[in-house]
Amino acid sequence: MQRVTILGSTGSIGVSTLDVLARHPERFEVFALTAATRWQPLLEQCLAYTPQCAVMSDPSAAEQLRQALQRSGSKVEVLSGTEALVAVAQDSSVDTVMAAIVGAAGLLPTFAAVKAGKRVLLANKEVLVMAGHLFMAAAKTHGAQILPIDSEHNAIFQCLPLAGPLAQGIALAELGVSKIVLTASGGPFRQLPLSQLSQVTPEQACNHPNWSMGPKISVDSATMMNKGLEFIEACWLFNARARDVEVVIHPQSVIHSMVEYVDGSVLAQLGNPDMRTPIAHALGMPERLPSGVERLDLVRSARLDFEALDEERFPCMTLARQAAERGGTCPAILNAANEEAVAAFLASQLQFNDIAQVIAAVLDSVESAEPVSLDAVQQADLSARQRARVAIQQISAKQ
Repeated sequence: MQRVTILGSTGSIGVSTLDVLARHPERFEVFALTAATRWQPLLEQCLAYTPQCAVMSDPSAAEQLRQALQRSGSKVEVLSGTEALVAVAQDSSVDTVMAAIVGAAGLLPTFAAVKAGKRVLLANKEVLVMAGHLFMAAAKTHGAQILPIDSEHNAIFQCLPLAGPLAQGIALAELGVSKIVLTASGGPFRQLPLSQLSQVTPEQACNHPNWSMGPKISVDSATMMNKGLEFIEACWLFNARARDVEVVIHPQSVIHSMVEYVDGSVLAQLGNPDMRTPIAHALGMPERLPSGVERLDLVRSARLDFEALDEERFPCMTLARQAAERGGTCPAILNAANEEAVAAFLASQLQFNDIAQVIAAVLDSVESAEPVSLDAVQQADLSARQRARVAIQQISAKQ
């Protein structure tokens, strides 16, 4: 029986994780569920899965959850704040931690799980983007098992030899790998005329053709920043150089990523676009668990298309590659600027094309440093957010 903490249980990954866990009650027990402010969905999850405790980042939301649980007769303990998130991530009775908090907010609890030597199912790509060197070094030092949940990185992991390089520092060349190929759907605006991009709405940006995701990740997919963050994440997870990773557009989202070997072989992982597949793979590894995902019908799929990445259409991908190549705290600066710009776009303060403009301005104006500690990373994150807010105000004032 594995005891599982889900960091970010009310998001799409958290919901999918609970669905998989519920299919295997003889193997898994929910220890803790966490959310930021959405106490009503967390209340429903607590009543359905009876965790030992529930954590909310926001104290007022935690109090509302506490009162609602008391009225229902539930004995689930309710905690709040970052310290509580850290506590349920590193608790000695927990075996597995699903790290699914979106954005920089997941940094500290995910690190806590790694330093406690947990099996960490990593769905928060920003942790590696912000502090990849520190994260992978901590995993190696403390014996944590890192299993990627992003469909692309999980696909790469499945296509590598079992003695893959996660947290071990093994070079791809030692495994006979010549290239990693990340696939990208191209999002909802892959074929939209460039002249119309500035007019798209948040609702249109969140309407992904293949995946059901939260608003922030959906916008990142539309700008291709999501793929840019995954590009940086892949470099850290698989000990790859930027030139070892290629991004191609694959509109059907059936091939989730590929690994090319020096002998000319290309291994690909295929499946319907459903996050329960990588979640079940990571939860059951080395066994395979039924996930509830509909089987892939290749005949019905009929075709698999590929296109080169258009960097004029997707400048965020170019910015992410540049940040990866520059190193230091540049990826953390990139991530912070993107989070602020996407939030402003969702609030209708920026146009769609302005997101890349804000990120570029912040990368040009915030000095990069060596990410020698989490404090240094968090300081870079703070400085980038402050500069991004200034840039957002300047751009919105002209509109």
